[in-house]
Formats: sequence, structure tokens, C-alpha cells
Amino acid sequence: MPKVLVSDKLSPTAVEIFKQNGVEVDYLPEIGKDKEKLHQIIGDYDGLAIRSATKVTQKIIAAAKNLKVVGRAGIGVDNIDIPAATTKGIIVMNTPFGNSITTAEHAISLMLALARQIPEADSSTRASKWEKSRFMGVEVTAKTLGLIGAGNIGSIVADRAQGLKMKVIAFDPFLTPERAEDIGVEKVELDDLLARADFISLHTPLLDATRNIISREAIAKMKDGVRIVNCARGGLIDEEALKDALESGKVAGAALDVYATEPAKEHPIFNAPNVICTPHLGASTSEAQENVAIQVAQQISAYLMSGEITNALNFPSISAEEAPRLTPFVNLSEMLGSFAGQLTETAISGIRIEYEGDVSSLNTKPMTAAAITGVLKPLLGDVNMVSAPALAKDRGINIEVVSREQQGAYENYIRLTVTSETQERSVAGTIFAGGKPRIIQVKGINLEAEITPNMLYITNADKPGFIGRLGTLLGELEVNIANFNLGREKQAGNAIALLSIDDSLSAKGLAQVIALEGVIQAKNLQF
Repeated sequence: MPKVLVSDKLSPTAVEIFKQNGVEVDYLPEIGKDKEKLHQIIGDYDGLAIRSATKVTQKIIAAAKNLKVVGRAGIGVDNIDIPAATTKGIIVMNTPFGNSITTAEHAISLMLALARQIPEADSSTRASKWEKSRFMGVEVTAKTLGLIGAGNIGSIVADRAQGLKMKVIAFDPFLTPERAEDIGVEKVELDDLLARADFISLHTPLLDATRNIISREAIAKMKDGVRIVNCARGGLIDEEALKDALESGKVAGAALDVYATEPAKEHPIFNAPNVICTPHLGASTSEAQENVAIQVAQQISAYLMSGEITNALNFPSISAEEAPRLTPFVNLSEMLGSFAGQLTETAISGIRIEYEGDVSSLNTKPMTAAAITGVLKPLLGDVNMVSAPALAKDRGINIEVVSREQQGAYENYIRLTVTSETQERSVAGTIFAGGKPRIIQVKGINLEAEITPNMLYITNADKPGFIGRLGTLLGELEVNIANFNLGREKQAGNAIALLSIDDSLSAKGLAQVIALEGVIQAKNLQF
């Protein structure tokens, strides 16, 4: 009988689910904060169910001789060393959709509390001051709410805000016009949102592209008297810039549930005027905690008892029999998706995946999920092979899958095409001997390139001297080229250079490449 340790506080219902499924369970919620004790006993367990208190470090994983699966009740997995778990063959699961309503409701609650200065008015009244004239609030009715991020949680916030008779506008590179219409929001560019919004609520993951998206420069573009709510991720707001804006009155108020460093203690923002601070309570309702506890118990039980894999972050949903044959194609599919996703900067309306040759007769579902994951991850961050199709559906992205017999020279051929607001971009690949993935076509241009961790993608005019100029510049930048792959559509037409380099170019170095004569586009790619 498999044995599971629950090392954080979970609903008693989760314990019952384990027992009902024939899984032996030890409920020891105090162990999560005792690293030494956890290290001593973890070797006895096949499964580990946690929340945020337990830190599944490399040391813990090394001691986990029998551990097969770690299940996180919630979405965040920063407390799990996923690479170490993957190396040891331990499945890492989360429950990505259990907290959506709760987090959305918290954002709405903070917005309303901010509009009427409720926490400060409460403190004043309890102090017997009765400062009725001091707390002049604003209505939310007919005001404009700007959403930065319109995915699962953002769309729920939009729905609730519309019930409050607010005008909702949204900035989200992945939001299609059709999806925007479905959820009743106006899709806008970020600068437009900053200029128009009376309230701004953030609902985007923390990525390089979104870090400090509310910067000092962004705040300067906002309306005077804007109010800002963040229940998404710390690091989305330049907290020092926000503090200055609150003190100057540019920002009338801010409500924060998340911070760049947590736990946030003695934070400078606490002393700013008109600010509401809560200790990362977005998922803290009894309903949400019950939901994620039940889900994680069901997922761990299913994996230990039948091998079913759900919401895994480091392994596809593949049976043991299929794994040896499918895994190389799953990896190729995700790489092709990542290639296209990293180059796509506008809303995606469709993704088409074509399987040709022997691969078309295999189970293409995990490959398709991997491809969608690759496309979405550069902008959404928290995406896995199970959640990716649902996220694509939520955003109105049409997924088309085509399977056919071999037509060209390759026995196995996968082509992925992304349709965005501005263009259609395709990339194709195959598996060579030894299971190694290769890119064999980009935008209809034939070339062959090994997929490596750091690559430089360039489209340029096919004119003499370009390769020399590029090589000279990279040499001056001390960038070592491992492989240099070229292709062109026709003589003197457009060409593609795909380089494997030892380290990604800096922003300054990339700007110098873009400035070279003949360059149309240049971008770092990471795999």
C-alpha cells in the first residue's frame, strides 16, 4: 500500500480521500516547518502533499528514497526544487485552478475598500474620533477599471466589476478580440489603459516582460488620483515609485496583497498614505483551501494507484507503455511551441499543429499539449501540459490538429503555426537518430538547426556582407558562436540566421545587432 505524508495544514477531507483510495496517510502538519525532522522521515513515503510552509529542497529530495510524487495544494511551486525532483524522477503536481474565484473576490474587496477608505475609517472610528468629513470616498459605478492581465482570474474580476456597473478595459498580449468581446471588456494597449483607468488591477504572472510593469514611468502616464490593486505577484510594481506617488498624491490609493519580498515586515510602503496591505490572502478562504486540498489528494491518489498524471509540471500525461516512443516528440513539440511563442508579441487567435509521417499514428494529445505549453509559457509563466489547453480555450485561441501520412523527405515531421493579430508564423522540426530534436523549417524557409539552450534568431535582407558584419559584431561583443545556421526564401529576398551561442546577448548587445544594416528582426531565444 502506498504511503503519503501530509506535512502542511490541509482539510481533513483530503485525508479521507487518501484513505478511500487505498492510500496510507500520515497527517503531520507540524513537520513542514521542521526541516531536520522532515529530512529524517521523508524516506518512508511514496507521496508528499504540501502547501507553502514545506520546503522541498534538494537535500530533502536526496533523502526521499521512495518518493514518487509531490503535490502542491495551490498554484505556486517556488518551495519545490523542480529540477532536482525531475532528475530523480519525482512527479511534481499543483492545483492551478482552485483559487481563481477567491483571488478575484479579494481584488474586488480591496478595490471597494480603497474607494471608501474603509480600513482607515474603521481605525479612526474605533479611536472615538468620528472624522466623517475626512473620509470622502468615490463611487466605482461608471468608473473605468483597467485590468493588466485578462486570464482566468482577470476575467472573473471583469465579470464582477461589470456587475458593479464599471467600464472594464484590459491589456493582455494574449487576449484576442473575440475573447475580449466574450468577457465584455475593451482590449487596449498598456499606455491607453494607464491614461484612461480610474482603478488598475493586476492579474499577470511575474516574468521578465512584466517585472515592474507599474514603473515610475508608467505611473507618470496614469490619471491623477488613480487607485491601484495588486493581488497577483510581488515584483509587478516598483514599490519605491509607488510610495513616492502615494505621498505626492499622484496615486490616490493602493491596495497590496503581494510584495517583492515576502513575508513583508517593516516595509516602507506601510508608512505611505492611503494604502491597504494584506498578508498574501488571495487564496485564503475556507472554500478555496477545501478545493485545492481535495484536488491534490485526488491527483496524488490517482498517480500512486493507477499511474494517472494530472496537472504535472515536469512530466507529460503519458502512460508507461507510451513513454519511450512519445517523449522525444513531446520534447520537440514544446520546443517548437516555445520557439514560436518567444517570437510572438501580439494576441494569438490560433495554433495549428501538423503531424506527418509515423508520428501521426502515435498519441498526439500530449504532443499537442506540449506545443501549446511552449507557446503560452513565455507570456503566462505558470503553464503546464494539463493547464495549457484550458488556458488557450479561456483566451479564445483556436487549436487545430492535422495528422497525415508522410509527404516529404522526413519520416516524422511536426509543423506548428501560430496565427496572431499581425501575422502567421510557422516552425517545423523532426527527430534525428538518438532522439535529438532538429528545427528544419522556419516561416517556410528550409534550414537545419540543433535546438540549444541559448539561440539568436535573426531575419534579414539577403544581401552580400551581412554574415561578415554580424560575425564581426558578435566577436566584438565576445559572444561565442557554437553553430551558425542559414536559410533564405530566394536570392536577394528575406533570409533567416539561427545561431547557437554560449550565452544570451545583453539588451545592449541585442540592440546593436538590430541596428546592423539589413536586419529586420533579432531576438534572444532560450530553451
